[in-house]
Amino acid sequence: MNIKSLPRVSGILLHPTSLPSPYGIGDLGKAAYDFVDFLEKAGQHLWQILPLTPTGCGNSPYSSFSAFAGQTLLISPQHLKNLGLLEEWELSTCPASSEELVEYDRIIPWKMQIFKVAFSRFATQEKTELLKEYTQFTREHAYWLEDYAIYMACKDMQDGKEWYLWEEKYRKATQKAKAELKASLKKEIQYYEFVQFLFYKEWMELKAYANGKGIQIIGDMPNFVSLDSADVWANQKLFQLDSKGYPTVVAGVPPDYFSETGQLWGNIKKMIFNGGSREYAIS
Repeated sequence: MNIKSLPRVSGILLHPTSLPSPYGIGDLGKAAYDFVDFLEKAGQHLWQILPLTPTGCGNSPYSSFSAFAGQTLLISPQHLKNLGLLEEWELSTCPASSEELVEYDRIIPWKMQIFKVAFSRFATQEKTELLKEYTQFTREHAYWLEDYAIYMACKDMQDGKEWYLWEEKYRKATQKAKAELKASLKKEIQYYEFVQFLFYKEWMELKAYANGKGIQIIGDMPNFVSLDSADVWANQKLFQLDSKGYPTVVAGVPPDYFSETGQLWGNIKKMIFNGGSREYAIS
């Protein structure tokens, strides 16, 4: 492609968590659609975001429990009400007190609570359009969703510990271990599949709206996956790990003017891949 033939475009970098919201953290609700409308009116063509994956250590999107899963904190509580899964009074219980900062220690427990309420109501539905969409989603995304849901359910059972600190019978993602977890944690696994369905449903609707307005999304995702992730747990043979599951090689940078001792990021590399710290995709 001749680079001179590419059109000149501009846009804005804004992670959805920075959008205004009465629920303590920016989400994929009305404010996101308003921002798309603003971009269109301002003659912009790009919305650059940071990773939309679940945040791990330090609430960082570059240290995620999955390279495929979405950040469920971005699910709009108002959207859940519109789906008939929450009542208006339940939205008024949000503990947010700051208009400028995301208070993760307060917002995460509240959002987890309303998600579980929404899931309990969804679980009682039969032959609804939402159930049909959910079933289709789980089939289309089974290649990553199943391992992720099992991993997160087991992680909860193991008090949030990293997988290499779990009970020995669960450290290796064998078919036997997965089958046992699927049988004993069926409801918990379905919950994690459900909230991923909610995220993807809302995100794809917003993305379609943006694309319809001539706005493309520039997505930012880490090249290196987190050790504490479903990706590594379910595919240990692909990574440089010792016999106990600890990494033998980790990502980082050598000492420089910014850090005299260098930096260890904790992310790990596949045995078959070496690359930069991130990559971009436009959609």
